[in-house]
Amino acid sequence: MSEITAVPTVTDGDPDDPDWYPLQHALGIDTFGFNLFVATRTEQALVEEHDERESGQQELYMILEGRAVFELDGEQVHVDAGTCVAVTDPSVRRSANALMTGTKLLVVGAGTAPFTSTWSPSHFSDIPRPE
Repeated sequence: MSEITAVPTVTDGDPDDPDWYPLQHALGIDTFGFNLFVATRTEQALVEEHDERESGQQELYMILEGRAVFELDGEQVHVDAGTCVAVTDPSVRRSANALMTGTKLLVVGAGTAPFTSTWSPSHFSDIPRPE
C-alpha cells in the first residue's frame, strides 16, 4: 500500500512533461501498466500521440480530477472527471491534453493475453459488453 503522493515522480527528460507517478513500478505490478499523470499547466499533453500496434495492448484512461480532450483516430472527445475512455483496438492513434491545471489522468494498459477473472460470471450477467 502506498499513498500516491509518496510515490516519487519521474520524467523522460522533457521539461514540458506532466508529473508522472510510475505506480506500476512503485507497487511492484508486473502484469499490467498502471501510471498517473498530473497536468502542471493547461493544454499540457498527458498522452503523446501514439498507437499500440507493436505491443498489441489495450489501454484504459480515467480522468480522476479536471478535464481533458482526447483525440482518437482524429476524433476529439472531451472528458470530465469520473469518465473513462477505453481504447480496445491497438491500432487506434490516441493522444490527450489537459484542459486545466491539476488534471489527473490514470492510465492502465495490458497486453494481448486474455484476462481470466476470478469473479463469478453471474456478477456480470446484466452488464452488456460492447461489440
